[in-house]
Amino acid sequence: MGIELGMITIDCADPRALAAFWTKALGVEVDQDHDGEFLILHPKVENGPVFAFQRVPEPRAGKNRVHMDFGSEDREKEVERLIGLGATKVDEHKMPGFAWTVLADPVGNEFCVATHG
Repeated sequence: MGIELGMITIDCADPRALAAFWTKALGVEVDQDHDGEFLILHPKVENGPVFAFQRVPEPRAGKNRVHMDFGSEDREKEVERLIGLGATKVDEHKMPGFAWTVLADPVGNEFCVATHG
């Protein structure tokens, strides 16, 4: 028994618009579009995380309590690419051997891009 991660679902006002950003950011395509109300992205790799976008009536309020962390060998280049797609830079953190940039997608959902070294 136990549980497995099924998908990561992001609530938003316009699932198609937000999926457009994330398909470019992740290099994936929309796998399922349920009348623009609920979209599921095709995972990048087999058994990889599945992202979905669900329409909700209320706007996002406050800071995310859960966020996604992504890794990149060239964090600065990846951050610039994501900003070019519509993300905004929120903050940057560094400590010995580890650094990460906090970004927000076009509707304000925060996520991080990190690098080791």
